[in-house]
Amino acid sequence: MIGYRIRRARRLVCRLLVLATVLSMLFSLSAGASAGGFEMGTSYPGQVMRPGDELDFTLEFYNTLGYGFTAALTASDIPSGWTGRFEGNGSEISSVYVHSGEEASTATFHVEVPDDAAQGTYTINLRAAGQGGSSSLALTLEVNEEASGSSALTTEYAEQQGSAGTAFTFSSTIQNNSADSQTYSFSSNPPAGWMVAIAPSGESTQVSSVTVEAHSTQGLDITVTPPENVEAGTYTIPLSVVSASESLSEELSVEITGSYALQLSTPSGLLSFDANANKQTAVTISVTNTGNVDLQNINLSSSAPDSWTVEFSESSISVLEAGATQELTAYVTPSDEAISGDYVVTMTASSDETSSAAEFRVSVKTETIWGIVGILLLVGVGACLWYVFRTYGRR
Repeated sequence: MIGYRIRRARRLVCRLLVLATVLSMLFSLSAGASAGGFEMGTSYPGQVMRPGDELDFTLEFYNTLGYGFTAALTASDIPSGWTGRFEGNGSEISSVYVHSGEEASTATFHVEVPDDAAQGTYTINLRAAGQGGSSSLALTLEVNEEASGSSALTTEYAEQQGSAGTAFTFSSTIQNNSADSQTYSFSSNPPAGWMVAIAPSGESTQVSSVTVEAHSTQGLDITVTPPENVEAGTYTIPLSVVSASESLSEELSVEITGSYALQLSTPSGLLSFDANANKQTAVTISVTNTGNVDLQNINLSSSAPDSWTVEFSESSISVLEAGATQELTAYVTPSDEAISGDYVVTMTASSDETSSAAEFRVSVKTETIWGIVGILLLVGVGACLWYVFRTYGRR
């Protein structure tokens, strides 16, 4: 009887030892997993932001379990009106594959704070869970209107459109979000022949740098002028604003719709002619489209001295193709009271987009009775002299 009890006690002790061993192994495995088998973290889980700011948290996932797995990503306790999402490779994601080994897998948690966010401290809880276990991370965000952050260069209407010969003005703003005053220098790399001038908003003096106080802004007026012969197309003007600690950049875009230009002249280029009072004189003029866009409805007009008349063989040109020239005739009639001398007649060709004017010098000649009388007197005097020499010359 005593031997039976001893054997039973030994079996009970053995079973207790086996159970203790199993529990110890399970505890060790559990402790090992929670101690770093799978972990999600970020370098700066607590940050200060301003209302309207956007911020990216780089998330790192460490896996030392010996195998990779997919972890689902969730975020909770996002304040009302805020936006929070997980991103990877530029797209929104809902999970991440966690590689096994020392190299961490990464993702991004993007936070947008509304403009009307109240000052205070907010907490967003992130969780990653999969076959290898789970890990949680608390992000602490302090909203403060005086917070320092990345500075910015922004432009209102950074893309503009117009014809060649137009100067484009862009309104840009430097936002110094740092805690110190910054001096920003400007540089640009426009296409060949383009000109870029930068001045503080409301001023006409061109500058190469400006100083912006901490947590302040400075407006800029940026004037971009294309060359006269620029072709139609879209052009990009890179702009850089650099301080001792920051480098900001912006791209301005200009779309040239075309070059509109006219030239009114004569086939020979001569802008002068003779005319008689009260007599019509025909003058051949030429109208050339020197731009790179067809022009429509080109009207012809003139400006002449009082009581003069100027008429055109065609009062308008319906279509003049780029580079083409059309000749027509202007009929100029000086006043019947015009006296001898030089006069100016201006002729203009104009369309909705452009115009050209040419000034013609008109030399007016008049015929008067006294001119005829003078000629007759000269003839009479000559006849008398001839008679005298013929009659008395031999005596």
